[in-house]
Order: sequence, then C-alpha cells, then structure tokens
Amino acid sequence: MSHPVICLMGPTASGKTDLALSLANQLPIDIISVDSAMIYRGMDIGTAKPERDILERVPHYLIDICDPKEHYSVGDFYRDAHAQIEKSTADERIPLLVGGTMMYFRTLQRGLAELPTADPIIRAELLTKAHQHGWEYLHQQLQKVDPTSASRIHPNDKQRISRALEVFYVSGKTISAHQAKTTQSHHLPYRWLALFPQDRTILHEIIASRFYDMLDKGLIAEIETLYARGDLSVDLPAIRSVNYAQVWEYLAGNITYDVMVERAIAATRQLAKRQMTWLRTFPSVEVLSGGIDELLQIY
Repeated sequence: MSHPVICLMGPTASGKTDLALSLANQLPIDIISVDSAMIYRGMDIGTAKPERDILERVPHYLIDICDPKEHYSVGDFYRDAHAQIEKSTADERIPLLVGGTMMYFRTLQRGLAELPTADPIIRAELLTKAHQHGWEYLHQQLQKVDPTSASRIHPNDKQRISRALEVFYVSGKTISAHQAKTTQSHHLPYRWLALFPQDRTILHEIIASRFYDMLDKGLIAEIETLYARGDLSVDLPAIRSVNYAQVWEYLAGNITYDVMVERAIAATRQLAKRQMTWLRTFPSVEVLSGGIDELLQIY
C-alpha cells in the first residue's frame, strides 16, 4: 500500500466529521469511527452521530455495532479496527480513522496488551467491596498496588478501577506491567493528524450551541426510550457517556432541567479538555491548520 492509514484525531466539536466527509468526497476512503459512544445503537443524537442519509451515502464502520447494555472493550476495538483496516487496504481503499476516543488511538499506536481474561468471582468480590466502602476506597487500594495505573484512572471510573484490580489479583502483576508488553500494532504505516482548536472560548461556544441543537432534535425523547427499557442503568459505559448521563439523571428526577443542561455542557467541555491533554502527549502527531486543502496535500 502506497498510502498510510490516516488517523484524524481531535476534541469533541472540533469539526472532525465534516473534514472526513469532505475528504471522502475526493479520495477512495473508508471512514472508520474511533468513538466509544457511537458504537451503540439507539444513541444517535447525543453522540453527534452523522445523519442516516450521510451514513447511507458515506458508510462509517464501527458505528451501531453494540446494544447499550453491552460492554465493548479497548481490545474489541483494536481487533475490529484492524479487521476493517485490512479489508479496506485489500480493496485498495484508504482507511481513515476518525474520532475522539484517545485511548483507542493510543492502543492502535502502541499495540494491545495481553491481559488475563475476566474472573467473575474476583469481579463480584470487588463489587461487594465497592458497595460496602465506596469506589474511592477501591481507588485507594489500586494506588497501593499499582500507583502508575491509579494516577491515570479517575476515582469515579468504576469500570477501569475494577479491571485494574482484577488483573492484579488474577495475575499477580499490575495492569501497567501487562500494558508495557504489547503486541505489535500493525505492519502498515500510520499518519497521526489532529485538529487542535486554538481558541478555547470559541470551542466552548460551539459545544453549548451543539447541545441546544441536540435538545431541539429530540435528545430527551431519544434517552427516554433507553430509560424506558428497564435493563439499562448509569453503571453501564453507554449510559455514562457525556449527555446521556446528565439527561438520565434528569429523567430519574434527581436534577432539574436547567441543572441538566448546565452539567451536560460542562461535562462536554471537560471531555474536550481531557482530549486535548491526550493530544499534547501523543507522539508523532501533526496538527492541521489548513483544513481540507492541507489534508489533500498528503496525497
């Protein structure tokens, strides 16, 4: 293959999707989503998923592949993304990976760690401890056995705290030690590109405007459908997604409408800040400033 695999990264609301669609109109590109929320079916408005007519015209891979009650791991993404990359290159097309889930991108770059399989008994014991003492207590336990991972995992990130402790108790080795030994990511060349908004005030305005647009498009009704199922909860990664978590709390009667709006916008701004922090430490990244013309010059 003469062309590299393109990875187009950037914070939420930075214009990645529009740029990818413009590029797809001019080059033989397959768009592969790198978004941990767009994988879920029935979560369209709150994830800023492209409209159905766009998806029919320009297919996006790794969108709508899971039910919201399912867990989709970094390892699942790694395998699915590489399978699609291989198919695209075999079809003599250019894989364009687009999104803002930086951990997915980091795994593509570094490779996949060989972690022990889940142990339901240990996981149940950890959950019991969490109910008894709280997740902050488990985060403190992680700090004792694996300070490297504890520094990277937020005290409220239940899933990652549980998994890190589980790996340690199952294998006797920290998850950070396992991750230091990774499989080779890929034999194909990669080009790591990023949109990096320089004016944070403008980005914040776009984020707020986009959320109000989501409300106008029926975000609450979309989440009401999920809420009414009865088999979903805020403990699931899908429902913990930005916008969904805040509207879920509103539907549960825990917060007012105005507080929901305020928290959703604030959470999205915090997400964008975390994404830009990741980008600043991402090796070999090229910051784009010239839009589609600059991107086309690569080819």
